[in-house]
Amino acid sequence: MTQPRRLAQGRPSRLHLFQAFGVELEYMIVDKITLNILPIADELLKAELGKYGSDFENGPVTWSNELVSHVIEIKATKPESDLHALQRSFMENVSRINEVLAQWNAGLLPTASHPWMDPHSETRLWPHDDNEVYEAYNRIFDCRGHGWSNVQSTHLNLPFYDDEEFAQLHAAIRVVLPLLPALCASSPILDGQTTGLLNTRLHYYKTNQQTIPSITGKVIPEAVFSRRQYRELIYERIRQDLAPHDHDAILDPVWVNSRGAIPRFDRGSIEIRIMDVQECPAADLAIMSLVIETVRALAHERFAKLQSLMHLKTEMLADMLGETVRAGNEASLQAPEFASVFGCEAPVKASRLWSVIYENLREKESNGLWKHDSYIRVLLEQGPLAKRMLYWLDGDFTRERITSLYRCLMDCLAENRMLTR
Repeated sequence: MTQPRRLAQGRPSRLHLFQAFGVELEYMIVDKITLNILPIADELLKAELGKYGSDFENGPVTWSNELVSHVIEIKATKPESDLHALQRSFMENVSRINEVLAQWNAGLLPTASHPWMDPHSETRLWPHDDNEVYEAYNRIFDCRGHGWSNVQSTHLNLPFYDDEEFAQLHAAIRVVLPLLPALCASSPILDGQTTGLLNTRLHYYKTNQQTIPSITGKVIPEAVFSRRQYRELIYERIRQDLAPHDHDAILDPVWVNSRGAIPRFDRGSIEIRIMDVQECPAADLAIMSLVIETVRALAHERFAKLQSLMHLKTEMLADMLGETVRAGNEASLQAPEFASVFGCEAPVKASRLWSVIYENLREKESNGLWKHDSYIRVLLEQGPLAKRMLYWLDGDFTRERITSLYRCLMDCLAENRMLTR
Protein backbone atom coordinates (compact mmCIF):
# COMPACT_ATOMS: atom_id res chain seq x y z
CA MET A 1 0.00 0.00 0.00
CA THR A 2 1.26 3.45 -0.84
CA GLN A 3 1.35 5.57 2.27
CA PRO A 4 3.43 8.35 3.81
CA ARG A 5 6.58 7.08 5.46
CA ARG A 6 8.02 8.61 8.57
CA LEU A 7 11.40 10.21 7.99
CA ALA A 8 14.24 8.58 9.87
CA GLN A 9 15.34 10.31 13.05
CA GLY A 10 18.99 11.29 12.81
CA ARG A 11 21.33 9.89 10.19
CA PRO A 12 21.78 6.12 10.36
CA SER A 13 25.11 4.52 9.51
CA ARG A 14 25.19 3.53 5.85
CA LEU A 15 25.56 -0.03 4.65
CA HIS A 16 27.13 -1.36 1.49
CA LEU A 17 25.34 -3.54 -1.06
CA PHE A 18 23.67 -6.64 0.42
CA GLN A 19 25.13 -6.24 3.92
CA ALA A 20 21.70 -6.33 5.59
CA PHE A 21 18.03 -5.90 4.70
CA GLY A 22 14.90 -4.22 5.96
CA VAL A 23 11.68 -6.26 5.86
CA GLU A 24 8.07 -5.16 6.46
CA LEU A 25 4.91 -7.30 6.45
CA GLU A 26 1.33 -5.99 6.60
CA TYR A 27 -1.67 -7.93 7.90
CA MET A 28 -5.40 -7.31 8.31
CA ILE A 29 -7.13 -7.44 11.68
CA VAL A 30 -10.44 -9.30 11.42
CA ASP A 31 -13.19 -10.76 13.59
CA LYS A 32 -12.39 -14.44 14.07
CA ILE A 33 -16.01 -15.52 13.58
CA THR A 34 -17.18 -13.39 10.65
CA LEU A 35 -13.74 -12.52 9.18
CA ASN A 36 -15.00 -8.94 8.73
CA ILE A 37 -12.34 -6.29 9.21
CA LEU A 38 -11.90 -4.67 12.64
CA PRO A 39 -10.32 -1.18 12.76
CA ILE A 40 -8.58 -1.68 16.11
CA ALA A 41 -4.86 -1.36 15.29
CA ASP A 42 -4.71 1.60 17.68
CA GLU A 43 -6.18 -0.49 20.50
CA LEU A 44 -3.72 -3.30 19.77
CA LEU A 45 -0.77 -0.91 20.03
CA LYS A 46 -2.24 0.71 23.13
CA ALA A 47 -2.49 -2.69 24.80
CA GLU A 48 1.31 -2.99 24.56
CA LEU A 49 2.34 0.66 24.91
CA GLY A 50 -0.10 1.66 27.66
CA LYS A 51 -1.20 4.63 25.54
CA TYR A 52 -2.08 5.36 21.92
CA GLY A 53 1.03 5.36 19.75
CA SER A 54 2.29 4.35 16.35
CA ASP A 55 5.18 1.97 17.11
CA PHE A 56 5.82 -0.80 19.60
CA GLU A 57 9.40 -2.06 19.53
CA ASN A 58 9.53 -5.69 20.56
CA GLY A 59 13.21 -6.57 20.23
CA PRO A 60 14.12 -7.42 16.62
CA VAL A 61 10.57 -6.74 15.39
CA THR A 62 8.54 -3.52 15.63
CA TRP A 63 4.75 -3.21 15.27
CA SER A 64 3.51 -0.09 13.44
CA ASN A 65 0.27 1.47 12.28
CA GLU A 66 -0.66 1.99 8.65
CA LEU A 67 -2.91 4.42 6.78
CA VAL A 68 -6.06 2.50 7.76
CA SER A 69 -6.95 1.23 11.22
CA HIS A 70 -7.60 -2.42 10.36
CA VAL A 71 -3.99 -3.02 9.20
CA ILE A 72 -0.92 -3.62 11.35
CA GLU A 73 2.63 -3.74 10.04
CA ILE A 74 5.40 -5.79 11.58
CA LYS A 75 8.92 -4.93 10.50
CA ALA A 76 12.55 -5.60 11.30
CA THR A 77 13.56 -3.05 13.94
CA LYS A 78 16.92 -2.65 12.20
CA PRO A 79 18.40 -4.09 8.98
CA GLU A 80 19.10 -7.80 9.37
CA SER A 81 21.46 -10.10 7.47
CA ASP A 82 19.98 -13.45 8.58
CA LEU A 83 16.52 -13.70 7.02
CA HIS A 84 16.03 -17.24 8.30
CA ALA A 85 16.38 -16.03 11.89
CA LEU A 86 14.18 -13.02 11.11
CA GLN A 87 11.44 -15.39 9.95
CA ARG A 88 11.34 -16.93 13.43
CA SER A 89 11.13 -13.47 15.03
CA PHE A 90 8.25 -12.51 12.75
CA MET A 91 6.40 -15.68 13.63
CA GLU A 92 6.87 -15.09 17.35
CA ASN A 93 5.34 -11.64 16.92
CA VAL A 94 2.44 -12.94 14.84
CA SER A 95 1.65 -15.31 17.71
CA ARG A 96 1.92 -12.54 20.28
CA ILE A 97 -0.32 -10.21 18.27
CA ASN A 98 -2.93 -12.94 17.94
CA GLU A 99 -2.80 -13.48 21.69
CA VAL A 100 -3.41 -9.77 22.35
CA LEU A 101 -6.19 -9.60 19.73
CA ALA A 102 -8.01 -12.52 21.33
CA GLN A 103 -9.55 -10.12 23.89
CA TRP A 104 -11.56 -8.63 21.00
CA ASN A 105 -12.17 -12.09 19.49
CA ALA A 106 -9.95 -10.93 16.63
CA GLY A 107 -6.93 -12.25 14.74
CA LEU A 108 -4.58 -11.57 11.85
CA LEU A 109 -5.55 -12.41 8.28
CA PRO A 110 -2.93 -12.64 5.50
CA THR A 111 -2.98 -11.95 1.73
CA ALA A 112 -2.93 -8.63 -0.09
CA SER A 113 -6.66 -7.89 -0.10
CA HIS A 114 -9.75 -8.65 1.96
CA PRO A 115 -12.19 -10.70 -0.14
CA TRP A 116 -15.38 -8.75 0.62
CA MET A 117 -14.47 -5.53 2.45
CA ASP A 118 -16.43 -2.51 1.18
CA PRO A 119 -13.80 0.26 1.32
CA HIS A 120 -16.33 3.03 0.71
CA SER A 121 -18.28 2.26 3.88
CA GLU A 122 -15.74 0.45 6.10
CA THR A 123 -12.55 2.49 5.73
CA ARG A 124 -11.31 4.06 8.98
CA LEU A 125 -8.16 6.16 8.68
CA TRP A 126 -5.56 6.08 11.45
CA PRO A 127 -6.87 8.73 13.90
CA HIS A 128 -3.77 9.53 15.97
CA ASP A 129 -0.29 10.96 15.32
CA ASP A 130 0.58 11.65 11.64
CA ASN A 131 -3.15 12.08 11.07
CA GLU A 132 -2.66 15.41 9.25
CA VAL A 133 -0.56 13.61 6.65
CA TYR A 134 -3.17 10.89 6.18
CA GLU A 135 -5.91 13.50 5.93
CA ALA A 136 -3.94 15.30 3.21
CA TYR A 137 -3.73 12.04 1.26
CA ASN A 138 -7.42 11.46 1.77
CA ARG A 139 -8.34 14.96 0.60
CA ILE A 140 -6.29 14.65 -2.60
CA PHE A 141 -6.86 11.00 -3.52
CA ASP A 142 -9.93 9.80 -1.52
CA CYS A 143 -8.44 6.85 0.36
CA ARG A 144 -11.70 4.88 0.58
CA GLY A 145 -10.99 2.87 -2.57
CA HIS A 146 -9.52 -0.64 -2.76
CA GLY A 147 -6.15 0.73 -3.85
CA TRP A 148 -5.76 2.59 -0.58
CA SER A 149 -7.64 0.85 2.19
CA ASN A 150 -7.73 -2.78 1.06
CA VAL A 151 -4.13 -3.55 0.21
CA GLN A 152 -1.45 -5.35 2.21
CA SER A 153 2.07 -5.73 0.92
CA THR A 154 5.58 -6.87 1.74
CA HIS A 155 8.36 -4.28 1.57
CA LEU A 156 12.01 -5.15 1.08
CA ASN A 157 14.75 -2.55 1.68
CA LEU A 158 18.17 -3.08 0.12
CA PRO A 159 21.12 -0.85 1.03
CA PHE A 160 23.56 1.15 -1.11
CA TYR A 161 26.49 3.29 0.00
CA ASP A 162 27.07 5.84 -2.77
CA ASP A 163 26.08 6.76 -6.31
CA GLU A 164 28.05 3.90 -7.84
CA GLU A 165 26.28 1.33 -5.67
CA PHE A 166 22.94 3.03 -6.26
CA ALA A 167 23.41 2.68 -10.02
CA GLN A 168 24.20 -1.04 -9.69
CA LEU A 169 21.27 -1.69 -7.38
CA HIS A 170 18.69 0.40 -9.25
CA ALA A 171 19.60 -1.19 -12.59
CA ALA A 172 19.25 -4.70 -11.14
CA ILE A 173 15.99 -4.02 -9.31
CA ARG A 174 14.32 -2.57 -12.43
CA VAL A 175 14.90 -5.93 -14.15
CA VAL A 176 13.41 -7.99 -11.32
CA LEU A 177 10.27 -5.91 -10.73
CA PRO A 178 8.22 -7.25 -13.70
CA LEU A 179 8.83 -10.82 -12.52
CA LEU A 180 7.67 -10.33 -8.93
CA PRO A 181 3.91 -10.98 -9.39
CA ALA A 182 4.84 -14.39 -10.85
CA LEU A 183 6.16 -15.27 -7.38
CA CYS A 184 4.00 -13.34 -4.96
CA ALA A 185 0.57 -12.44 -6.40
CA SER A 186 -1.99 -13.05 -3.64
CA SER A 187 -4.96 -10.82 -4.52
CA PRO A 188 -7.30 -12.55 -7.00
CA ILE A 189 -10.55 -11.78 -5.12
CA LEU A 190 -12.30 -8.47 -4.36
CA ASP A 191 -15.92 -7.61 -3.63
CA GLY A 192 -16.69 -11.29 -3.10
CA GLN A 193 -15.68 -12.37 -6.59
CA THR A 194 -12.63 -13.14 -8.70
CA THR A 195 -11.24 -10.16 -10.61
CA GLY A 196 -9.62 -11.87 -13.60
CA LEU A 197 -6.23 -10.75 -12.28
CA LEU A 198 -3.88 -12.65 -10.01
CA ASN A 199 -2.40 -9.45 -8.60
CA THR A 200 -5.36 -7.09 -8.24
CA ARG A 201 -3.58 -5.04 -5.58
CA LEU A 202 -0.96 -3.97 -8.13
CA HIS A 203 -3.67 -3.07 -10.64
CA TYR A 204 -4.98 -0.55 -8.11
CA TYR A 205 -1.47 0.48 -7.10
CA LYS A 206 -0.84 1.54 -10.69
CA THR A 207 -3.96 3.69 -10.92
CA ASN A 208 -4.92 4.97 -7.46
CA GLN A 209 -2.93 8.21 -7.76
CA GLN A 210 -3.82 9.21 -11.30
CA THR A 211 -4.81 12.66 -10.01
CA ILE A 212 -1.04 13.27 -10.01
CA PRO A 213 0.47 10.70 -12.45
CA SER A 214 4.09 11.65 -11.76
CA ILE A 215 3.84 10.17 -8.25
CA THR A 216 3.69 6.58 -9.52
CA GLY A 217 5.00 6.95 -13.06
CA LYS A 218 4.81 3.59 -14.82
CA VAL A 219 5.52 1.77 -11.51
CA ILE A 220 8.76 0.54 -13.09
CA PRO A 221 11.24 3.32 -12.23
CA GLU A 222 12.83 5.38 -14.96
CA ALA A 223 16.38 4.57 -16.09
CA VAL A 224 17.95 7.01 -13.62
CA PHE A 225 21.25 6.08 -12.02
CA SER A 226 22.45 8.96 -9.83
CA ARG A 227 21.11 11.01 -6.94
CA ARG A 228 21.34 14.25 -8.91
CA GLN A 229 19.42 12.79 -11.86
CA TYR A 230 16.77 11.39 -9.60
CA ARG A 231 16.28 14.69 -7.80
CA GLU A 232 16.06 16.69 -11.02
CA LEU A 233 13.95 14.31 -13.12
CA ILE A 234 11.62 12.75 -10.52
CA TYR A 235 11.48 14.58 -7.19
CA GLU A 236 11.26 18.04 -8.72
CA ARG A 237 8.48 17.00 -11.06
CA ILE A 238 6.51 15.47 -8.17
CA ARG A 239 7.06 18.63 -6.13
CA GLN A 240 5.72 20.84 -8.93
CA ASP A 241 2.73 18.59 -9.61
CA LEU A 242 1.86 18.34 -5.90
CA ALA A 243 1.91 22.08 -5.23
CA PRO A 244 -1.58 22.94 -6.59
CA HIS A 245 -3.13 20.15 -4.46
CA ASP A 246 -1.09 20.54 -1.25
CA HIS A 247 -1.28 24.22 -0.37
CA ASP A 248 0.11 23.69 3.15
CA ALA A 249 3.12 21.71 1.83
CA ILE A 250 2.38 18.78 4.14
CA LEU A 251 3.47 16.10 1.66
CA ASP A 252 7.15 15.57 0.84
CA PRO A 253 8.08 14.27 -2.66
CA VAL A 254 10.67 11.93 -1.13
CA TRP A 255 8.05 9.76 0.58
CA VAL A 256 5.14 10.57 -1.72
CA ASN A 257 7.09 8.92 -4.56
CA SER A 258 5.25 5.64 -5.21
CA ARG A 259 7.20 3.85 -7.90
CA GLY A 260 7.57 0.11 -7.48
CA ALA A 261 11.05 0.64 -6.06
CA ILE A 262 11.88 3.92 -4.36
CA PRO A 263 15.31 5.17 -3.26
CA ARG A 264 15.86 6.85 0.06
CA PHE A 265 19.11 8.70 -0.45
CA ASP A 266 19.07 10.05 3.11
CA ARG A 267 19.56 6.57 4.55
CA GLY A 268 21.01 4.75 1.53
CA SER A 269 18.38 2.18 0.61
CA ILE A 270 15.94 1.22 -2.14
CA GLU A 271 12.55 -0.10 -1.02
CA ILE A 272 10.77 -2.63 -3.23
CA ARG A 273 7.05 -2.10 -2.69
CA ILE A 274 5.15 -4.23 -5.21
CA MET A 275 5.14 -7.63 -3.51
CA ASP A 276 1.81 -8.92 -2.20
CA VAL A 277 2.06 -10.24 1.36
CA GLN A 278 1.93 -14.03 1.57
CA GLU A 279 0.10 -16.53 3.77
CA CYS A 280 2.92 -16.84 6.31
CA PRO A 281 6.33 -15.34 7.14
CA ALA A 282 8.11 -18.46 5.89
CA ALA A 283 6.75 -17.84 2.39
CA ASP A 284 7.54 -14.11 2.48
CA LEU A 285 11.11 -14.63 3.65
CA ALA A 286 11.68 -17.37 1.06
CA ILE A 287 10.55 -14.99 -1.68
CA MET A 288 12.73 -12.20 -0.31
CA SER A 289 15.76 -14.48 -0.20
CA LEU A 290 15.24 -15.43 -3.84
CA VAL A 291 14.69 -11.81 -4.85
CA ILE A 292 17.79 -10.63 -2.97
CA GLU A 293 19.99 -13.26 -4.58
CA THR A 294 18.59 -12.48 -8.03
CA VAL A 295 19.24 -8.76 -7.56
CA ARG A 296 22.74 -9.55 -6.23
CA ALA A 297 23.53 -11.71 -9.27
CA LEU A 298 22.30 -9.01 -11.65
CA ALA A 299 24.16 -6.22 -9.85
CA HIS A 300 27.37 -8.26 -9.98
CA GLU A 301 26.88 -9.01 -13.71
CA ARG A 302 26.41 -12.75 -13.26
CA PHE A 303 23.64 -12.82 -15.88
CA ALA A 304 24.45 -9.82 -18.10
CA LYS A 305 26.56 -6.67 -18.24
CA LEU A 306 25.26 -3.79 -16.15
CA GLN A 307 25.22 -1.46 -19.15
CA SER A 308 22.81 -3.75 -20.98
CA LEU A 309 20.49 -3.74 -17.95
CA MET A 310 20.59 0.06 -17.80
CA HIS A 311 19.47 0.28 -21.42
CA LEU A 312 16.30 -1.79 -20.95
CA LYS A 313 13.34 0.46 -21.74
CA THR A 314 10.97 1.42 -18.94
CA GLU A 315 7.96 1.03 -21.25
CA MET A 316 8.95 -2.55 -22.13
CA LEU A 317 9.43 -3.49 -18.46
CA ALA A 318 6.10 -1.86 -17.58
CA ASP A 319 4.31 -3.86 -20.29
CA MET A 320 5.72 -7.08 -18.86
CA LEU A 321 4.62 -6.08 -15.38
CA GLY A 322 1.10 -5.68 -16.75
CA GLU A 323 1.25 -9.26 -18.04
CA THR A 324 2.44 -10.75 -14.75
CA VAL A 325 -0.16 -8.73 -12.82
CA ARG A 326 -2.78 -10.44 -14.96
CA ALA A 327 -1.40 -13.96 -15.35
CA GLY A 328 1.33 -14.38 -12.74
CA ASN A 329 3.69 -17.25 -13.51
CA GLU A 330 1.75 -18.09 -16.68
CA ALA A 331 2.52 -14.70 -18.25
CA SER A 332 4.20 -14.96 -21.65
CA LEU A 333 7.02 -12.43 -21.90
CA GLN A 334 7.66 -11.35 -25.46
CA ALA A 335 10.70 -9.05 -25.29
CA PRO A 336 13.83 -10.83 -26.61
CA GLU A 337 16.18 -8.31 -24.97
CA PHE A 338 14.71 -9.19 -21.57
CA ALA A 339 14.70 -12.97 -22.05
CA SER A 340 18.31 -12.88 -23.25
CA VAL A 341 19.43 -11.38 -19.92
CA PHE A 342 18.80 -14.83 -18.41
CA GLY A 343 19.99 -16.82 -21.42
CA CYS A 344 16.48 -17.60 -22.70
CA GLU A 345 14.67 -16.98 -25.98
CA ALA A 346 11.42 -15.05 -26.26
CA PRO A 347 8.60 -15.67 -25.88
CA VAL A 348 9.19 -17.26 -22.50
CA LYS A 349 6.86 -17.87 -19.56
CA ALA A 350 7.63 -16.09 -16.31
CA SER A 351 7.62 -19.48 -14.56
CA ARG A 352 10.38 -20.69 -16.89
CA LEU A 353 12.50 -17.62 -16.18
CA TRP A 354 12.21 -18.10 -12.43
CA SER A 355 13.17 -21.78 -12.75
CA VAL A 356 16.25 -20.84 -14.79
CA ILE A 357 17.19 -18.14 -12.30
CA TYR A 358 16.76 -20.43 -9.29
CA GLU A 359 18.76 -23.29 -10.71
CA ASN A 360 21.54 -20.85 -11.57
CA LEU A 361 21.55 -19.37 -8.06
CA ARG A 362 21.40 -22.73 -6.28
CA GLU A 363 24.83 -23.57 -7.67
CA LYS A 364 26.26 -21.13 -5.13
CA GLU A 365 25.47 -22.81 -1.81
CA SER A 366 26.91 -19.97 0.28
CA ASN A 367 23.92 -17.71 -0.43
CA GLY A 368 21.68 -19.63 1.96
CA LEU A 369 18.84 -20.26 -0.51
CA TRP A 370 18.93 -23.94 0.43
CA LYS A 371 17.33 -22.99 3.77
CA HIS A 372 14.20 -21.88 1.89
CA ASP A 373 14.24 -24.57 -0.81
CA SER A 374 11.02 -26.38 0.16
CA TYR A 375 9.06 -23.09 0.13
CA ILE A 376 10.59 -21.90 -3.14
CA ARG A 377 9.77 -25.26 -4.73
CA VAL A 378 6.08 -24.76 -3.90
CA LEU A 379 6.19 -21.36 -5.63
CA LEU A 380 7.95 -22.70 -8.72
CA GLU A 381 5.92 -25.90 -9.03
CA GLN A 382 2.44 -24.77 -7.85
CA GLY A 383 2.53 -21.08 -8.70
CA PRO A 384 1.99 -17.95 -6.62
CA LEU A 385 -0.47 -17.93 -3.74
CA ALA A 386 -3.22 -16.40 -5.93
CA LYS A 387 -3.18 -19.46 -8.20
CA ARG A 388 -3.21 -21.84 -5.25
CA MET A 389 -6.16 -19.92 -3.78
CA LEU A 390 -8.12 -20.27 -7.02
CA TYR A 391 -7.22 -23.95 -7.23
CA TRP A 392 -8.51 -24.40 -3.66
CA LEU A 393 -11.83 -22.73 -4.56
CA ASP A 394 -12.19 -25.04 -7.58
CA GLY A 395 -14.70 -22.79 -9.34
CA ASP A 396 -16.93 -22.33 -6.29
CA PHE A 397 -17.02 -18.59 -5.54
CA THR A 398 -19.88 -18.59 -3.06
CA ARG A 399 -19.42 -16.55 0.12
CA GLU A 400 -19.36 -19.77 2.12
CA ARG A 401 -16.53 -21.27 0.07
CA ILE A 402 -14.50 -18.03 0.04
CA THR A 403 -14.92 -17.77 3.81
CA SER A 404 -13.61 -21.33 4.19
CA LEU A 405 -10.57 -20.46 2.07
CA TYR A 406 -9.70 -17.42 4.18
CA ARG A 407 -10.19 -19.36 7.41
CA CYS A 408 -7.64 -21.78 6.05
CA LEU A 409 -5.30 -18.88 5.20
CA MET A 410 -5.73 -17.49 8.70
CA ASP A 411 -4.62 -20.89 10.02
CA CYS A 412 -1.66 -20.87 7.60
CA LEU A 413 -0.48 -17.60 9.14
CA ALA A 414 -0.97 -18.79 12.72
CA GLU A 415 0.93 -22.02 11.97
CA ASN A 416 3.55 -20.54 9.59
CA ARG A 417 2.80 -22.94 6.75
CA MET A 418 2.08 -22.49 3.06
CA LEU A 419 -1.19 -23.20 1.29
CA THR A 420 -0.53 -26.08 -1.09
CA ARG A 421 -2.57 -27.98 -3.63
